[in-house]
Amino acid sequence: MTALASARVAAVRSAADAVAADVIETTARLAAIGAPTGDEYRRSTVVAELFVAAECASPWQDALGNVVARLPGGGGGPALLLAAHLDTVFPAGTDTAVRRDPFRLHGAGVGDNSLGVAAVLAMPALLRLAGETPAVDVLLTGNVGEEGLGNLIGMRAVMDAFPEIGAAIAIEGHNLGRVTTVAVGSRRLKISVTAPGGHSWGDHGRPSAIHAAARLIADLDAILLPETPKTSLNVGLIEGGMSVNTIAPSASFVLDLRSVDPDALKDVAERVERAVAWANRNEISVTATLLGERPAGRVSADSPLVGVARDALEAVGVGITFDASSTDANVPIARGVPAICVGLTEGGNVHREDEYIETGPIRDGLAQLALVALGAADALAAGRLTTRRD
Repeated sequence: MTALASARVAAVRSAADAVAADVIETTARLAAIGAPTGDEYRRSTVVAELFVAAECASPWQDALGNVVARLPGGGGGPALLLAAHLDTVFPAGTDTAVRRDPFRLHGAGVGDNSLGVAAVLAMPALLRLAGETPAVDVLLTGNVGEEGLGNLIGMRAVMDAFPEIGAAIAIEGHNLGRVTTVAVGSRRLKISVTAPGGHSWGDHGRPSAIHAAARLIADLDAILLPETPKTSLNVGLIEGGMSVNTIAPSASFVLDLRSVDPDALKDVAERVERAVAWANRNEISVTATLLGERPAGRVSADSPLVGVARDALEAVGVGITFDASSTDANVPIARGVPAICVGLTEGGNVHREDEYIETGPIRDGLAQLALVALGAADALAAGRLTTRRD
């Protein structure tokens, strides 16, 4: 590490220490505001106000609830996107009270992803305190629609609205040290089955929608899936029927298909389509409705962006783990824009109301994020990060 790099690391770490307490306060404030996927408006409005308070120019907002503020850099050219999703998995009415103890923050969504949004909001102050101006403009984003069937709608809209984005860093509150370089793609389908129905005794012999759905599920379960690239098929929800003594006139189930490879995902989806088509017989009608789709892809291990993340974590003394996951980074990766996802602290009970995060490591997480952002901006300005727009 050069003397200049050492000076940057020292300044960034000192600045991260200075803003960490404010980040924890903002995390608690945001977590107390319910933000189910598709209903992020209240949290979005607060985030826009906080961007203004952080001395960012009037943030851009769209009808979906995405909020984007621009942190001016040292020159023109491509911009760097820092994106943290606003939404949570919790439905309206969930208890959003936040509890603190000396070492942890407890509450639904504190780490996934209130801390991520709070960290993005802190970047202007942190970089000012560190005496750093990024080499390119940095777009700071609180985006909607990352969880569940949100279908990454927010990240898609942000990427569409800002074609100058040349690299992206998605931010999650949990898993400090994890760097996601492989985007797990998915297709979610609702399979609906209908049949004539009737009385279980008097009309015995008529086809049942539940029986047909069960046979189809068994056929889908028998599909051979590759171990490499990893590909999965899962029926996560099933419902149907009218009563115990009625031949079911309807049934449905929800299917989740995933793969780290776009071609493998396409192949298993086509086999599902053939199985659905074959199930349409003997007065049984089967239809498939697409509920959501997330693109797959990967960033090369030798990408300068991956090297920047490795160097940043090494500088703050945190071990690195590369993994595959489904995050907002899926969208830019699939469009040929270099992107990764990073975490900010440790914690547990993700997607549960008793979720918690460790407050101590947040300083390292913030320093890591700032160093990754500065390094990525340097690489963009120098032309070392190449973009291939599909």
